[in-house]
Amino acid sequence: MLPFVTVWYDSDCPLCLREIALMRRLDRRGAVRFVDIQRGEDCPLDAETLLERFHAQEGEGPLVSGAAAFAAMWRAIPVLRPLGLLARNGVVLWVLERAYRGFLKLRPTLQRVARRGLSGAGHGATPGSRN
Repeated sequence: MLPFVTVWYDSDCPLCLREIALMRRLDRRGAVRFVDIQRGEDCPLDAETLLERFHAQEGEGPLVSGAAAFAAMWRAIPVLRPLGLLARNGVVLWVLERAYRGFLKLRPTLQRVARRGLSGAGHGATPGSRN
């Protein structure tokens, strides 16, 4: 099966690694293709732009970012599909985007906390793990 959606993620971000590890476990059909921005391969934009926000592309559709990118990924994963479909509603997507922008302000602090947690644990979830 060809991936339905492509997602670009930051492998230097401990929060991103945890999120991608969870999405890989939930994506039992292999409908999502995860591309590591740090490898610099198959990236539609420059790395700096991709690292600013979460990006995804459904099939040959447009590249989307932020809450719209999360919604695209969710639609490809059966257990999350209802949430992704709900996000097609403009009001719902607007609320999700505002929440995402709020998260972006907290992200540096959360990353520092996550990095400390990973270094204290000795190892963490990797994007390729399928537990």
